[in-house]
Amino acid sequence: MGSPDIALIMGSHNDWSIMSAAADLLDELGLEYHAEVVSAHRTPDRLVSFAHEAHGNGLRVIIAGAGGAAHLPGMVAAHTVVPVIGVPIPATALNGLDAMFSIAQMPKGTPVATMAIGKPGAINGAMYAAQILAGERPELFEKLSARKKKAAQTVLDNPDPRNPPA
Repeated sequence: MGSPDIALIMGSHNDWSIMSAAADLLDELGLEYHAEVVSAHRTPDRLVSFAHEAHGNGLRVIIAGAGGAAHLPGMVAAHTVVPVIGVPIPATALNGLDAMFSIAQMPKGTPVATMAIGKPGAINGAMYAAQILAGERPELFEKLSARKKKAAQTVLDNPDPRNPPA
């Protein structure tokens, strides 16, 4: 089928406990992805080569999870024009708030789409990547539209907060 359009990268093997939620959603949507640990601090040369080669390798979107100082998403974005989605990982005593600020506060000209902290952010990162790709893939657009309609219908069918859906 060719090379995947999405890269799912993270700064540490420990980040997989969060980023696997993005992988699960990408799998559910039938989207292929490349997953890899690319540490901004332990493998900076690998980070630069990954970012420089991203477009040539067919990547259309990069989802980058990082905790603490969270330099990975921004440094990748500094070296490529492929859109980067940052997922703050709750890896320190600040529970991801430090990572969120680091990812969100990029200087002008180096955008990173910043998601929520933790698994909700990983899931939203995968959803956002899918939405980016859906603009050119009618079948994916329909799949995402159906997913939103189903979520809305679940709420409409179960309006009583005392009786949540099963």
